[in-house]
Amino acid sequence: MERLCGPKLPFWVANQTLHTDSPDLPECFQLSVLSWLPCVYLWLACPPYLFYLQRNNKGYIMMSILNRVKTVFGLVLWIVCWTDLFGTFHELQQGDTKPPIYFVTPLVVGMTMLLALFLIQFERLRGVQSSGILFIFWFLSVMCAIVPFRSKILQAKYQSEISDKLRFTTFYFYFSLIVAELILSCFNEKPPLFSNIDTDPNPCPQSTAGFLSTMTFWWFTSMAIKGYKNPLEAKDLWSLNKRDSSEVVVPKLLREWEVEQAKAHSAEDQSTQALYSKPPPAGESNHVGGESSPEEVEVLLSKQKDPKKPSFLRSLIKAFGPYFLIGSAFKLLQDLITFVNPQLLKLLISFTKQKGAPTWWGYALAFLMFFAAFLQTLILHQHFQYCFVTGMRLRTSIIGAIYRKSLIITNAAKRTTTVGEIVNLMSVDAQRFMDLTTFLNMLWSAPLQIILALYFLWQNLGPSVLAGVAVMILLIPLNAAIAVKTRAYQVEQMQYKDARIKLMNEILNGIKVLKLYAWESSFKDKVLEIRQNELNVLRKTAYLGALSTVAWTSAPFLVALTTFAVYVTVDKNNILDAEKAFVSLSLFNILRFPLNMLPQVISCIVQASVSLKRIQDFLSHDELDPESVDRTNTATDSSVTVVNGKFTWAKQDPPALHNINLMVPQGSLLAVVGHVGCGKSSLVSALLGEMEKMEGDISIQGSVAYVPQQAWIQNATLRDNILFGKAYNEQKYRCCLEACALTQDLEVLPGGDLTEIGEKGINLSGGQRQRVSLARALYNKADVYLLDDPLSAVDAHVAKHIFDHVIGPEGALQGKTRILVTHGISFLPQVDNIVVMVEGRVSEMGSYQELLKQNGAFAEFLRNYSLEDIIEEDEATEALTDEEEDFPDDALSNHTDMVDNEPVVNEAKRQFIRQISIISGDLENPKSRSVRKRLCSERKHAESDSEKKLPKVAKLIQAETAETGRVKSKVFWEYAKAVGPLLSLFICFLYGCQSAAAIGANVWLSQWTNDAAQNVTQENVSMRVGVYAALGMAQGVLLLANCLLSKAYSMLRAAKLMHLYMLQGVLRAPQGFFESTPTGRVLNRFSKDVDIIDSHIPDNIDIWMRTFWYTVNVLIVCSALTPLFLLVVVPLMVFYWWVQRFYVATSRQLKRLESVSRSPIYSHFSETVTGSSVIRAYGRHDAFVLMSDMKVDENQKSYYPGIVSNR
Repeated sequence: MERLCGPKLPFWVANQTLHTDSPDLPECFQLSVLSWLPCVYLWLACPPYLFYLQRNNKGYIMMSILNRVKTVFGLVLWIVCWTDLFGTFHELQQGDTKPPIYFVTPLVVGMTMLLALFLIQFERLRGVQSSGILFIFWFLSVMCAIVPFRSKILQAKYQSEISDKLRFTTFYFYFSLIVAELILSCFNEKPPLFSNIDTDPNPCPQSTAGFLSTMTFWWFTSMAIKGYKNPLEAKDLWSLNKRDSSEVVVPKLLREWEVEQAKAHSAEDQSTQALYSKPPPAGESNHVGGESSPEEVEVLLSKQKDPKKPSFLRSLIKAFGPYFLIGSAFKLLQDLITFVNPQLLKLLISFTKQKGAPTWWGYALAFLMFFAAFLQTLILHQHFQYCFVTGMRLRTSIIGAIYRKSLIITNAAKRTTTVGEIVNLMSVDAQRFMDLTTFLNMLWSAPLQIILALYFLWQNLGPSVLAGVAVMILLIPLNAAIAVKTRAYQVEQMQYKDARIKLMNEILNGIKVLKLYAWESSFKDKVLEIRQNELNVLRKTAYLGALSTVAWTSAPFLVALTTFAVYVTVDKNNILDAEKAFVSLSLFNILRFPLNMLPQVISCIVQASVSLKRIQDFLSHDELDPESVDRTNTATDSSVTVVNGKFTWAKQDPPALHNINLMVPQGSLLAVVGHVGCGKSSLVSALLGEMEKMEGDISIQGSVAYVPQQAWIQNATLRDNILFGKAYNEQKYRCCLEACALTQDLEVLPGGDLTEIGEKGINLSGGQRQRVSLARALYNKADVYLLDDPLSAVDAHVAKHIFDHVIGPEGALQGKTRILVTHGISFLPQVDNIVVMVEGRVSEMGSYQELLKQNGAFAEFLRNYSLEDIIEEDEATEALTDEEEDFPDDALSNHTDMVDNEPVVNEAKRQFIRQISIISGDLENPKSRSVRKRLCSERKHAESDSEKKLPKVAKLIQAETAETGRVKSKVFWEYAKAVGPLLSLFICFLYGCQSAAAIGANVWLSQWTNDAAQNVTQENVSMRVGVYAALGMAQGVLLLANCLLSKAYSMLRAAKLMHLYMLQGVLRAPQGFFESTPTGRVLNRFSKDVDIIDSHIPDNIDIWMRTFWYTVNVLIVCSALTPLFLLVVVPLMVFYWWVQRFYVATSRQLKRLESVSRSPIYSHFSETVTGSSVIRAYGRHDAFVLMSDMKVDENQKSYYPGIVSNR
């Protein structure tokens, strides 16, 4: 530095800097280090920042007054720096030679100001509203300029005349301008042009928040104030940031997953090629005869590796790893700052020992300790924010991926995966990943903190630390064994949980039958049996958890005990004084956190690894082949063509359909008939692409509408079920209702077609559900209609009406291609062609008359079904005559859908030929035709009037409401009662004792260090070590007792009782409850909420109790030793109480809103899974995916501010 500053300007003078009551830094230090530090920072930060800006263009910001002022000030700063430089050159010409530092510093600072000027403009062009990089630069510049600012004032004060007026003036110009730039950096620019923030009605303020607001989370304050004044509602929540929405997050993960799948498939193909490669010629073989022996082939095959599975973990890392790494960088910074405070404590203790030390040392050290703690807190919460947002994105993407997969998995995969299991994947397993991201950084952070702590302890206590290290190493195998066993228990627990949710799903789906047969008690016992097995596994896990917790919580103490004991016993000269003891103790306390966290992190990783495998297995299931049905072939006149079709439900199963050859001319009506189980519905499924195609080709021209055998009804209004995403057309809609005989039903329903239908159409009869399903197909205006026995669930006269008005040759679908699966032989003479199915094959095909003449399988089918159909036909004819006269109100109401099949003796004597003649006679009935044609036109106007007069009706499915205000004390009391009131008090007492033992150990250590001052160290060593060990052991024993009593017994008892009460409440609920409550809402209670009671609540109570008692004991000890402490702590407690009340009001309500908005995700999912074939047939896959994404985003809208409120 002497070359730069010259001999007259020394770089460092200790007497001028440290050992004086009025410290000041030398001019060389000010001109070099203080001036260059901000410049070095900006030049180092600039390249990666410019690269980031180049990749992330948010738009263009118009030049504002703020931007102009910042630019002008930056330009003036550059001029000021160059004025200094030219002033130095001028002095050089005058013969006054200055050291090189006077040339270098203005040049460096001036160039840096130009760089800052460039960044101001470049950020504006890239849409940056507030710059963190420049804020830190201006902040550093101001901090470094404070010392010269004071120095120049002191010089001016003590000197009669200012020697260097130019630099004195330019510096104060410079200082004023950088302070102004710092203040201006706190303000935000306007949003970029064409930004989506402008169009959002309620945007999240984070997207426009400045750097300071982002770092301190100040942007959240407006919601906290709103939540404090009034309980928050869903409408108060901000929109989700675009980058966190399903629209962005899910495709990102799916892209990476597809890459992984492609890699796995290519590796599998290569291994297959290697296995089935061409064998060597006979002459080259070592064996006689040139053929490998069967034994050798078997050995070779056994050595083949299992096919490589795609790695879901790698997909997650590629998709979300880079963002998570930013949080990891914050964590690294926070870890390093953590170790600053013990070093400052060491300096502070040594300062108290020095008699003649300057007072400002103490103030400076106290300020530095506060600043380090403040900075550490700021950085730690940024780290948590990144971790929680990563967790949130993981959950969104996992739910999105599972939902999309569930729509396209094969029927074979559906056999192995139940709805309950998939709900668990979306709720419990996705949550495991969220929990893991919070602590995942501890995996590398904990070892780093342990290594750093041991390094500083070595500096303090020497080789004695090795004794502590040995204790830690001994604990590792124990913890590893516990982790392996816990993972096994975790797998077992999830299996029981899946079985329980699966059974609950079945109970809820069949609750009507359960109540009818009074089976609630037996099914309750089944659920409780599974629950008991689950609790047994949880109890075993709790035993292991207790052992692990005791081991790791006692670890810091055991390390401290062994280290101190070895330190004082190995050498008589080793004296444990206050500095060594308390600096070591602060390092041991730092060690406590990573050692305490390691078991939790390992537990989270174990749980997440189980969940990862489950999700990976599900996402690896086979998918339906979208190319199995060719929709592009337009060469033939046939709408539907099947050539040599061979189909199976699963690849490993025998074929369900063989040798299917089918050609359905455009606009024709084809009936598919056959005995039960002959493959009629399988044929329809094959045409939809729902089956595995083994051989042959299928082609369908145009769009498809599908009416399944079991009608699928959504939890929506009757109108929405019929429209199914299409635009509402009054005339077309009314015609559909009348054709499907739904007009009379609308008069019975309380809200007409705006009546809300419960889940699975629970408040409609079977016939009504089927007619709604048919109306949906009719309204859809498709080219090809696949009707899987739509007339089976309705009365004979209703079936006749529907056939005449919808399906038949004169119906609404005339001219469309229709494939009708039916058992009603009365309609067969009116169809164009008939396919007779026998044991999965097409036995006969032709017109009605042709097949009758052949006297084959069709004639046999007619004989089997003739008797009951004669009866139905007679009823239908009578009903149609009534319909012709006055169409009575109750003819098609929901009370008459049950087919009345009383045996009529006279009818049984009718001959088969007479039945044929009745059918033929109906073909010529002109009255029925006239009724059919008149219906749509006559009743259209009247219906539209009746719709307008309909009263508003209450919604059937009521929205799930959230509690408001404080959590009622009754809730806490109910949980305490479930645990046991006396037991709860005893557990609290044990926590207090454990904390008291920990504080007692520290107090005893304080007394131990006083021995050094009184020179009685050697006499009391054994007694001091013995008592210190006893207090530690007491702490460990109390902790073990606590863990076993609370987690392994009382809280599991509470979990058992809570589940029992909830199960009893659900099973005893009236039928109306199940009609108005979606299944997903109930399943949410039994999956996610039960998991919270089982796992999360005990952990949260444990953390709260430890913190509470530790705080109480610290306050007692500090107040006893230093009564003045109370003067400071009482106002602080009042302040913290107010802050807690202010923020908890919002945080609590956000938690409730998040819980309420979670149920619709699972309700919608379970509804989608049951109707997946209908959704695919109508091509509504994307629309349902979008609906699911919206529900997940709605849930995350309350979760995101919830995690911010905890910062």
